Amino acid sequence: MKTLFLVRHAKASHDNSSLVDRERPLNERGLHDAPEMGKRLAKRHVRPDLMVSSPARRALTTARLVASQVGYDLEDIVVEDRLYAAHVDELLAVIRKLDNKLDHVMLFGHNPEFSHLAGRLSGESIDMPTCAVAEFGFDTPSWSDVGAVEPARTALDKPKK
Repeated sequence: MKTLFLVRHAKASHDNSSLVDRERPLNERGLHDAPEMGKRLAKRHVRPDLMVSSPARRALTTARLVASQVGYDLEDIVVEDRLYAAHVDELLAVIRKLDNKLDHVMLFGHNPEFSHLAGRLSGESIDMPTCAVAEFGFDTPSWSDVGAVEPARTALDKPKK
């Protein structure tokens, strides 16, 4: 079983218009929601084998805040440029190239890309608000099957749930 978690970055600030998009930080709500979602994952004993984040500051900060709650070493978070402003097919390419020794992988990225990917994987329309966590369990030994086989289970958690 391969389990994929798609985590949309927490709420970002729009206060400083001089910052380029990649440098936007989390706002107060985002700084609250990210560790809260991490605590929810920890309560469920979620332990990712790998965390991969977009290079955008808001996504990487979200990843670090979640990692600190689930016991994942911050230095082990992989930054992947292809998770920023990516098409669904690019996101699937990243997933399909994951090492099959990994069973639980968490990706941190953006909308609308993550909502589109979640919809493609589930066959349903999925709206991922900021800091939402979509979980997909695939009954397969290989990440290369993701997107070609239907998930055996899906779940969506949102901060306001």
